[in-house]
Amino acid sequence: MDKDSSGQECLVAVDRRLCAGKYIAMKSLSADQTMRPTTEPSYRPYTTKFDREVHAKDIDSVLGHLHFINRAKLDQAWDALQSGLLPWKTQLHIKAAEAAARIRSALSEDERADTAVSLLIDQSGSMRGQKMLFAAATADVAQEFLLALDLTCEVLGFTTSRWRGGRSRSRWRWRFRPSSPGRLNDILHIVYKSADDRRASTGGWEFRQMLRPDLPKENIDGEALQWAAKRLLALPQRRKILVILSDGAPVDDSTLMENSSTYLMDHLRSTVQAIVQAGEIELAAVTIDYRPDVAYPVSSFVDAPDDLGPALIAILEQLLAGAASDGK
Repeated sequence: MDKDSSGQECLVAVDRRLCAGKYIAMKSLSADQTMRPTTEPSYRPYTTKFDREVHAKDIDSVLGHLHFINRAKLDQAWDALQSGLLPWKTQLHIKAAEAAARIRSALSEDERADTAVSLLIDQSGSMRGQKMLFAAATADVAQEFLLALDLTCEVLGFTTSRWRGGRSRSRWRWRFRPSSPGRLNDILHIVYKSADDRRASTGGWEFRQMLRPDLPKENIDGEALQWAAKRLLALPQRRKILVILSDGAPVDDSTLMENSSTYLMDHLRSTVQAIVQAGEIELAAVTIDYRPDVAYPVSSFVDAPDDLGPALIAILEQLLAGAASDGK
């Protein structure tokens, strides 16, 4: 295949821009640009060929086997989760047990059995370290809490397979780099606990994979919410609750460099609005050190990672028991 030399120079320039650092999304642009002649098309992926949805145990099939250095880091993080956070998890279990008692008094056994909850966890690079450690511990306690109440529960995660656009960007470059290409990275959606897994405790083993050093990359929140919502809607339970845990606005350098700077945030807003307006799913958010510019119907903000667990249990109780109180 012939390669135009000027085209090669352009590709190098693009790659240098990508390597220069994190793309900062501007918020000064109008949210409604539909009347401008340079308006971009509605949100779309450039390609879905390289998107992957995998169970936690199959992450190696996407990321490859861990190098021994990263494996040692994973073992260290796992030890911290299992031992170092034990007092914290014990306290959270106590709070969860107290909340469970109140929920049982507010909801009948049939109402609880007819409820499904999905926990969707942001696994972007900014979640690395303590945030991810507490997110994994929180998810482990929360799924035990929900299953003990006889609720159906899913735990999901979202990131991208690669930095700098991955194979999606490579395909775009070799296809003459059309303008406004849409989402330009390889999505990675991970199932840590599926709705049909009714084990009350797995020892947290599935959540070990959340701590992989090579996992956190970019976050494309709108499509992640759509994915989690689609999974929820496929379940038979009448009542459906979706809670996202995140620490920042959606960011993917590759996508934002080639589209408007608000492209991902605009899609997140429209996705939240669509879910809320459809009325089939109760939507909530718990955010860490970040106040989202998105109209989640129910939300909770925490300053520190170790506040994540209590905040999630509280918001789940608010959604479950609070709604029951409102209906009485």
